[in-house]
Amino acid sequence: MFLSADQHQKPEALIFEANGNGGYRVTDEDDTSTAVESSVPTHPLGIKPLGNKYFHTGTDARVNLGDLQVLPDEMLAQLLEYLDKRTLRLLGYACKFLYAQCSYDDLWKTIFLESEFKNKTSFQWQGSWRATVLGLSPDKRIKIDCSNVFSDVLHRPFVCSHISLPKYTRNIPPANKIPSIDDLTYDEFADKWSKKPFILTRCIKSWPVLKSWNMDKLHEMYSDVVFRAEAVDWSFATYYQYMMDSQEESPLYLFDKKFVEKMNIEVGKTKDAVYWNPDCFGKDLFELLGAERPAHRWMIIGPERSGSTFHKDPNATSAWNAVIQGAKYWIMFPPSAQVPGVYVSEDQSEVTSPLSIAEWLLEFHAEARRLPECREGICHAGEILHVPSGWWHLVVNIEPGIALTQNFVPKAHLSDVLSFLKYKADQISGFKKEVEDPYTLFVERLRVEYPELLEEAVKQMEEKQGNKKRRWDQVVGHDSTDGGPEHKKGGGFSFGFGLGDDIEGEEDEIP
Repeated sequence: MFLSADQHQKPEALIFEANGNGGYRVTDEDDTSTAVESSVPTHPLGIKPLGNKYFHTGTDARVNLGDLQVLPDEMLAQLLEYLDKRTLRLLGYACKFLYAQCSYDDLWKTIFLESEFKNKTSFQWQGSWRATVLGLSPDKRIKIDCSNVFSDVLHRPFVCSHISLPKYTRNIPPANKIPSIDDLTYDEFADKWSKKPFILTRCIKSWPVLKSWNMDKLHEMYSDVVFRAEAVDWSFATYYQYMMDSQEESPLYLFDKKFVEKMNIEVGKTKDAVYWNPDCFGKDLFELLGAERPAHRWMIIGPERSGSTFHKDPNATSAWNAVIQGAKYWIMFPPSAQVPGVYVSEDQSEVTSPLSIAEWLLEFHAEARRLPECREGICHAGEILHVPSGWWHLVVNIEPGIALTQNFVPKAHLSDVLSFLKYKADQISGFKKEVEDPYTLFVERLRVEYPELLEEAVKQMEEKQGNKKRRWDQVVGHDSTDGGPEHKKGGGFSFGFGLGDDIEGEEDEIP
């Protein structure tokens, strides 16, 4: 049995056990009742977890570092980030340990993004960032045996890129399951479901896109079209090549907001439309902004393991996410929940989740699943999932997939959106630069089209703000007229004790 000496916050949780063919089996002591064994193959360079060093009788490659031995692996890795591609490559030939360190692909990803490749939309992907930057086809790559290199810094990302997703996505406790429903009317949504996550299994079955799109067809039809994939703009042919030949811990996620224009497709209930907004969600009030509305719809494509770490959707909007091909695992929490592994600044302007999806699953999934607020589910092709305003969610592709998503403002959450635009102006996102005051613009449009709805929403917003202010006064023990912290310029004060803005006495609605 082999134990990694540095498993971050819970070193006892993961067990590396030899599987007889040079690789490892990874099991989780915290979840043995429902564990699905994960087999991790041998690292391509032979690198092993640090704990294996204490069972090794041969030479430790680290002794050849010379004076650099005084540096821990973490610090050495940080120093290497400052090297250019030529220096990094040459330093790697000094000894086996440096070869292993200098081959770490995240270093080469950074070099790629700072090189001439950054502006290239089409090129030959060679299976890794290092091989791509250096132009190394398979026949030009040397293989150096680094089986006497013991490092969690180098081995841990490899483990994360080979975790067994079924271990975390199967055996969902009945109390956690996101409800699945055939379909809903708007009245049913407005009365019972606007504050709850749910999956609709038949709502989008008539969308033409379900029959006309899959990964191969998109590659055939749109190979030259350039899409946004996180920090890069690549042709679909290049992204397709990357997606089919990448073993990254956190694969790039194609997430494009201008796909409709780029693909020259129609959206809406017209003769040639490929999809349309589901009726059950009712009027999207942000439509009143017309061309001035913020970015609101995206096409999402990614390989297995790609996805998004925990976040809330922008501007307090709700969202739907429709799977066209593949399947997605969702884990969600209501606005005020304390999500394990997620840290929020006092004013909620910054959210830090310093882990990849794989690391979060390894470190925090078991703990999160035990929380009563936790909701989980798998959305399959032909199904659509509702994300209520303010809900935290992590999503991961459990197989290569295509999805469409859209943010919207239902009547039930109008007060939440108005509050966000007014009191969290510094956190607003997606609007064009010329829209200087989104709150005033939205209120003006609402006043013309829905004056009574606006009046009620503003009343609800002011009541919530008043309750927050009174709650602060109770905590600090004085009247707010003395110019306390709640008078900070820029809007309402937020505790940051929890992760949401729910008023005292108002509980999140949990299905």
